[in-house]
Amino acid sequence: MTTINEGLYLNSKPTTDQQSSNNILGKDDFLKILITQLQNQDPSNPMDDREFIAQMATFSSLEQMTNMNQSIQKFVNFQMSQNLLQHSELIGKKVQWTREVQIDEFRTKTEEATNHVTSVKLEKDGTLRVLLDNGRWITNNQVVQISLPDSPNSEDTANGGSGATE
Repeated sequence: MTTINEGLYLNSKPTTDQQSSNNILGKDDFLKILITQLQNQDPSNPMDDREFIAQMATFSSLEQMTNMNQSIQKFVNFQMSQNLLQHSELIGKKVQWTREVQIDEFRTKTEEATNHVTSVKLEKDGTLRVLLDNGRWITNNQVVQISLPDSPNSEDTANGGSGATE
């Protein structure tokens, strides 16, 4: 007598939340299909050894690719968090940054400005943004120079003055 695996009943089917949104079969799906094939094969005409070995090799490759993909994703997430931590050192510093300004339909010019950094954030798409003291968000690619913030008496002492304000 043949028994039916309870995991194959309709009521145990995963909900759409659990299924992948891109309808790609995973390694668990592949293994279920292979087990179902083995359970339901014709005893008088069993699966060919070469076919079975080829399917097992495919399964092994699929599992290795899945593991490699997970490792790469962990590495990317780590790199993004490290990038945010490195750029957090910009907070409180003075940055010189550039932007492209449209002159007319065919020409642009590059402008530079200097502001202090007040915040840094990492967007969901991986873009790193820097908030300036004027309320403007720029990307980290726009930053061209970083310097320490001016101390209140830095100009007077640099010019040989006593440091007193006028």
